[in-house]
Parts: sequence; structure tokens; C-alpha cells
Amino acid sequence: MNVLVLLIPVSLILGGLGLAAFLWTLKSNQYEDLEGDAWRILSDDDEPPA
Repeated sequence: MNVLVLLIPVSLILGGLGLAAFLWTLKSNQYEDLEGDAWRILSDDDEPPA
């Protein structure tokens, strides 16, 4: 039971950090251009050496 005194606050802190990181990604518009990312991965930007 003494272990729960340590594990519960640690899990709440880690969950809060995860939530804060997710909210930061939403605020910095990380999920705005999903269609562009899908097409960008298919484009061939590498040109063969001459």
C-alpha cells in the first residue's frame, strides 16, 4: 500500500504532462495540413546525380 502513495502522484503527473504536450501540439497547428503531408510523402524530390 505504501507504493501506491508514490505511484498515484507519479501517474497523475505523467498523464498531465502528456495532456499538456497534446494541447501544445493542437495550439501550434501540428494537425492542420493532413492532406499535404499525405501527398508530400509520395512526391519524389530526389533527382538522380548527373
